[in-house]
Amino acid sequence: MDFAFDTRTEELRARLLAFMDEQVYPAEAVVDEQRAKLGSPWETPPVVEELKAEARRQGLWNLFLPDERYGAGLTNLQYAPLAEITGRSPQLAPTALNCAAPDTGNMEVLAQFGTAGQRERWLKPLLAGTIRSAFAMTEPEVASSDATNVETRIERDGDDYVVTGRKWYISGAMHPDCRIFVVMGKTDPDGGDVRRQQSMVLVPRDTPGVEVRRAMRVYGYEDHYHGGHAEVVFDRVRVPVGNLVGEEGGGFAIAQARLGPGRIHHCMRLIGMAERAVELMCRRAVSREAFGKPLAAQGQVQGWIADARVAIEQLRLLVLKTAWLMDTVGNKGAHTEIQAIKIATPRTVLEILDRAVQLHGAGGVGQDFPLAELWAAARTLRIADGPDEVHQRSLARRELKRYA
Repeated sequence: MDFAFDTRTEELRARLLAFMDEQVYPAEAVVDEQRAKLGSPWETPPVVEELKAEARRQGLWNLFLPDERYGAGLTNLQYAPLAEITGRSPQLAPTALNCAAPDTGNMEVLAQFGTAGQRERWLKPLLAGTIRSAFAMTEPEVASSDATNVETRIERDGDDYVVTGRKWYISGAMHPDCRIFVVMGKTDPDGGDVRRQQSMVLVPRDTPGVEVRRAMRVYGYEDHYHGGHAEVVFDRVRVPVGNLVGEEGGGFAIAQARLGPGRIHHCMRLIGMAERAVELMCRRAVSREAFGKPLAAQGQVQGWIADARVAIEQLRLLVLKTAWLMDTVGNKGAHTEIQAIKIATPRTVLEILDRAVQLHGAGGVGQDFPLAELWAAARTLRIADGPDEVHQRSLARRELKRYA
């Protein structure tokens, strides 16, 4: 692979870096000030809409979608360094660029598997950023790391499907602009192939029987920017058969197709989070003294910073290789590398963030620096889109298969 960025990537990087410096970083404090004055914690601060309008004006919009009909038409390798930049402000920059989960994955699903009617009704406004969405798969009563455990029922009744089940940690569901749920459940619970029992249907939020019961916190944070995470109950919710995504029995395969790009996007942004942590560490180290000399002169601190730089460079190379493979041989061909980055990146970035917190002392665990919230986000990504252990199991089985 060629390690140099192509002309388009370099041009977009320059524009995005300027957008971050001129628009996003100054807005971080403004968001907190405005949110404190809103009637609901889930309302969107005005500055966020201003950022979205400016990003769209500058052509920094829907960069994640490789399909030129809907997005920027970038390859994974072109998008990787851009996603890394947004990871430096992960709660604000992806939203400003309409590149935030879970909407990104839902747009990918609709673009790839949706009907013309579904794309017109739901994909179009999602691409425009006028509505938000949620992806409803995880359930509290089963180990959702194994998606075949899903218990929500999707039963055919004439021209309708009837959806019954309970979900939780459904990202985006608390946002007032959330209009549609992509719901995974079982249409054939007794089918012989456990990976063909599941299907996906589109459930408008205002459908009778849909109850967004409560917000779920993540290490005490409500994650306002992504529309929060909610417990949602579907009580015999009826939707037309035309709301089926793809085909009956195709839910598991669609989920896998959705999660592949999502995993690499998360890892790209995590590297940006690590870069910001190192920047904060260095600024802190040269501005504070302890025991008669700057923190930057302490051998322990120097070791932390050096180790962080080495780790980031290693991770970036693996993520770029994965992006290149996804572009050249497809997601299946990059299966091992996708799992490798999903295991290595959150774990390593957590170590970097933990040392950054330590270097900031009490300030590191509070709201005056972004480190505590970044740590919570990174720790969550050891679970989201498949926990470490599931990826380790699958990766190890692929390795061992060659020797069986």
